[in-house]
Amino acid sequence: MNNITIIKIGDLEKINTKALVAKSLDEGFTFIERLVHEYQSGENRFDKSGEILYGAFDRTTIIAIGGLNIDPYAKGAATGRVRHLYVLPEWRKQGIGKALVERIIEAARGHFQHLRLRTFNEEAALFYLRIGFQATPDSESATHTFSLK
Repeated sequence: MNNITIIKIGDLEKINTKALVAKSLDEGFTFIERLVHEYQSGENRFDKSGEILYGAFDRTTIIAIGGLNIDPYAKGAATGRVRHLYVLPEWRKQGIGKALVERIIEAARGHFQHLRLRTFNEEAALFYLRIGFQATPDSESATHTFSLK
């Protein structure tokens, strides 16, 4: 991960996300386009207590993104939700996704007791299992959980 930095994104509108959106759409993923749209509309700016949005950058170019929200599907505010994690295809398998998730977990401590997420991508599901998440086959709103206790 030489020259790669992971930083909190203060204003997504100041970052050129065109490559992230285009490549994710090429792969059939609409969640990055939705992330940008929801940010621009104010629907989700990752600005509630405990929420954060990170980007991984190769110098000044964003190559990966991932965030943490209060889980809207959980009762109470003790559960965070890993959201919109995406790494450009040419940057995968280099530890960037893992580093982003580790940063999200670190940020979640002290704010949440549990993290949840939902993915229907088999490769992503295996990725989350490898880094310590547990499968939750009986949940309608999450495929994986992580305890911060």
